[in-house]
Amino acid sequence: MRVICDRIGRLRENESLEDAPSTMLKYLGELKRPYLTTVEEKLLGLIEREYGISD
Repeated sequence: MRVICDRIGRLRENESLEDAPSTMLKYLGELKRPYLTTVEEKLLGLIEREYGISD
């Protein structure tokens, strides 16, 4: 769970983050489970690539 939180946190610090990705990150951060579904993982990865943040 910590890794997901770290990834979301790094993205939310980005000042150029648009509204739609920001809303998606808010939703992912509020999930009550310690994993992402395949689709959620792909969306998070897409946002990371779009904003130049990746592991």
